[in-house]
Amino acid sequence: MDHVARLKDRLEALGVRLSQRSDALCLLALGSAGREQMRLDRFSDLDFFVIVAPGAKAAYLSGLEWLSALAPVAFSFANTVDGFRLLFQDGVFCEFAVFEPHELSHIPFAPGRIVWRRAGFDVRLVLPKSDRSGMRPRDRDWLIGEILCNLYVGMGRECRGEHLAAMKMIQGYALDHCLMLMEQQGAAQAGGRDPFSVDRRFERRFPQEAQLLPLLAPGYAGNTTATEAFLSYLEQRFAVNRTMVSAIRDLCRLSRAGSVAEKGD
Repeated sequence: MDHVARLKDRLEALGVRLSQRSDALCLLALGSAGREQMRLDRFSDLDFFVIVAPGAKAAYLSGLEWLSALAPVAFSFANTVDGFRLLFQDGVFCEFAVFEPHELSHIPFAPGRIVWRRAGFDVRLVLPKSDRSGMRPRDRDWLIGEILCNLYVGMGRECRGEHLAAMKMIQGYALDHCLMLMEQQGAAQAGGRDPFSVDRRFERRFPQEAQLLPLLAPGYAGNTTATEAFLSYLEQRFAVNRTMVSAIRDLCRLSRAGSVAEKGD
């Protein structure tokens, strides 16, 4: 059995297992296991919610025999107060959470696929109430301004010798904002947008823009190179504040000259 078939079978078997428990109400598959099954491949895992009766959640989280009964478990880790990450011995990796019905209105999640539900369960409970993904659309000028500020602060840290903090600011925050900017300006190709993460499937959705990624994210020792690549990208496509660009380039020159500023915040 290949990995995709194993994923599908495991999810269906879980639905059957839950149907045998009186306190289980619904199994909701998410991501590629949910409404986007065409994305399933040998690198996919299983993301799902288990909805249980009021008062039953603690028992599901304190004992995972409802999962280990399906196949031997090699590893499990309570990564949130609501759920686990778990690896079966056969290579099926799961990321799941358990909720009682009243909790769902406060949980951010993308629309999913109901694998199993108990008769009478209100399916409206597993419809997302609002977009709380944190990826609120930003306009172009806001994104450009934020990128410039990320680069300026990041290069200040780079010149101070705080290379790790600089990498997070430049190749983390600035890159995230630049991906959003590219997404706004580019024409998306095949591949659905993950509502919680702009970088998921970015290479497939924007193959032309993705060619710049090795320059924008060269790693720990490449903060100055990355900053110069960001500035080049912005200057070629947008009207950017010259004073800010000049200040950032000055920091790049200091970095290349090996200057380390006085310690500070």
